[in-house]
Amino acid sequence: MAYIAIPIPGGRGKQDIEIEVTINGQKQAIHYRVELFYWEDCNIPVIDRAECIRYMLSKYDKDWTLYYIGSPTDEFVPITFVKKEDMALQKRLLVGN
Repeated sequence: MAYIAIPIPGGRGKQDIEIEVTINGQKQAIHYRVELFYWEDCNIPVIDRAECIRYMLSKYDKDWTLYYIGSPTDEFVPITFVKKEDMALQKRLLVGN
């Protein structure tokens, strides 16, 4: 899969992003959500940060699926989600169905 990188300004909370693209004449809208997960918000005793991320993702809105985990900092990790139905559409377009 090819990628297009778009810088998203930082900030606390969720950032809902809607991108409309035309690929080979076929228009599609893809909904992304970028959210910063702060380590201090991890409410479980953790051995490592991977365990904290796993816990936070297990509680996330089930209409969204994990798309990308960004580079963590000492304060937070940025995580990108995509709407589940949009991910299914992307997969169908990749396969050509």
